[in-house]
Amino acid sequence: MTESDITATDLNDRLTARQVVLIDVREPAEYAVERIHGALNLPLTTFDPAALPVGGDRPVVLQCGSGKRSAMALGQCRKAGVEVAGHLAGGIGAWRAAGLPVIRIDPATGAVRDVR
Repeated sequence: MTESDITATDLNDRLTARQVVLIDVREPAEYAVERIHGALNLPLTTFDPAALPVGGDRPVVLQCGSGKRSAMALGQCRKAGVEVAGHLAGGIGAWRAAGLPVIRIDPATGAVRDVR
């Protein structure tokens, strides 16, 4: 892990305390199928660090499926001089592995489900 890596449990604690803004850099279809509660979607394919909600009282944390795309977005932010707190190490996969809840869409019914 690097200093910009944030664990799933640490991120959960920060989200629960409303201390961070979570940005999901996966594509809209991935985000629609499954996401972390409260995450905003800014896909990597059209990612613009200038569009991030930075400068407020809650720092930004980036997240993707495995940590690869969020690390790429983090690199883009650093190159652009936009400060973010880090990214979710292991992505939503690590989040699920930690037993933390996600929102999923049931493909058979379209129902929104809260899943652990």
